[in-house]
Amino acid sequence: MYIYPDNAALQYSGRIDFDCPAEPVFVYAASYVKLIFTGTFVKVKISNRRNYWTNYIGYILDGVQGKFALDMEQGAKVYTIAENLKSGRHELLLFKRMDSCHIFTLYGFELEDGAEIFLPEPKPERRMEVFGDSVSCGEVSEALEYVGKPDPEHDGEYSNSWYSYAWITARKLGAELHDTSQGGIALLDHTGWFMEPDYLGVESCYDKLEYCPALSKVKAWDFKKYQPQVVVVAIGQNDNHPVDYMAENYQSEKSVYWRKRYQEFIEKLMELYPDSQIILTTTILMHDKNWDTSIEEVCRRIDSSRVHHFMYQKNGSGTPGHIRIPEAEEMAEELSAYINSLGDIWR
Repeated sequence: MYIYPDNAALQYSGRIDFDCPAEPVFVYAASYVKLIFTGTFVKVKISNRRNYWTNYIGYILDGVQGKFALDMEQGAKVYTIAENLKSGRHELLLFKRMDSCHIFTLYGFELEDGAEIFLPEPKPERRMEVFGDSVSCGEVSEALEYVGKPDPEHDGEYSNSWYSYAWITARKLGAELHDTSQGGIALLDHTGWFMEPDYLGVESCYDKLEYCPALSKVKAWDFKKYQPQVVVVAIGQNDNHPVDYMAENYQSEKSVYWRKRYQEFIEKLMELYPDSQIILTTTILMHDKNWDTSIEEVCRRIDSSRVHHFMYQKNGSGTPGHIRIPEAEEMAEELSAYINSLGDIWR
């Protein structure tokens, strides 16, 4: 029995490219498809487009998490997720563990002949979006022996958006998440690490459905399709590459320019999301405090009751490496408590 991607019983979440409904393209970390079914096995047909690293897909089947590596070669392949399942009802959440180090196209699921499928519970009415970098994607989050330490050598195997502070926070709050984050990205083009040596910034990617020209044709996103009540902007860490001008001189021409452009970006989000609470922050990843001081200055300049600056207890000083699962859980506890403190914002 074959379940095509445009089957009404499948539930999707994330900024996913549905221009071809029978062949949706998964771009962003934490995007998922949910399938509830009966039968003794489940397989999935996927084609992958790789930019770098070994690419992994994550899944949660009947509450147990797993992953599988995608074939390095292009073309549609069938991957077995589980065999010899007990008879009865099963729930599968297939999700994108990684950012646009790859994108993949879903062609459908294969189930046992005579299997049944069921409509899942409706998605939460609470909605969040996080614009961030690799930390917000959960990059290297599973390297548990490196808590508070620099990253180990890796090939993508430790990256898992499920354990990002962004998705943990959303689950704590009972909210749907669009994690529109990208590893290595900074605010401005020609800075950061993403798409070296040309370096694409948030300014070129935030309003895109597909944004990595190395993988696919760049497409615009329609913001009317998803209006979150809470937007977290966690940008200002990769911006120190190749030159940490903010640390060198807070009042330098480049520093003043960054604050101007950051303010313009936040004000643009305020236009696109006229009813959203917008939380400005960075993370506990080590960076110079002048970046957070700049964000505070911009927040005061905007002077809006729905724009907030939030700082973690270990903001900018917690770790020289990526945030591991225990650190992400601490961050999510702090962030969700702060969001709850804003009052009745979910209407």
